[in-house]
Amino acid sequence: MIPMNIIEEAEVSFKKAVEHMIGEFARLQTGRASTALVEHIQVDAYGSKQGMKSLANVSTPDARTIQIQPWDKGLLQAIEKAIQTSGLNLPPVNDGVVVRVNIPALTEERRKDLTKFVWKIAEEAKVAIRSSRQQFIGKFKDLEKAKEMSEDELKIAEKKVQERVDHHNNEIDSLGSKKEQDIMSI
Repeated sequence: MIPMNIIEEAEVSFKKAVEHMIGEFARLQTGRASTALVEHIQVDAYGSKQGMKSLANVSTPDARTIQIQPWDKGLLQAIEKAIQTSGLNLPPVNDGVVVRVNIPALTEERRKDLTKFVWKIAEEAKVAIRSSRQQFIGKFKDLEKAKEMSEDELKIAEKKVQERVDHHNNEIDSLGSKKEQDIMSI
């Protein structure tokens, strides 16, 4: 009998790889404002590092601006400093009420570089899925060696895992193409 719990475990692992890739895509600076660009930034506040989301309302009032409105106005300078040192290479503007980050339009060369990076992230997700596949197929082989499943059941289990791998690889390709179109559109 094929242990479906192992196949379900594999499915969860594959989904995590895809979700991680989607999160990485959201952080890419594509010329459009996205709250994901700054939400992960850690701010020195109240004696410790805290996430931007827990200290402020982060929004995008228009396609080229990220607006950060802290719950405590005393954190404006700390938020501004955190953005400056984050490596985003985007200058924050502190007007005393909110911090704004303006997103410049992308050059054609930068768009091409970002597209390459998108496919690098997609390939990393595929590698993670392949690695997980090997791990789960190894579990099935161990069960077969222990005579807890037959050779035919092993082949069926491998095929089921491979079908899920193929499904997630197609999803990765689709999401990568969509992100590439997003980056290349002006």
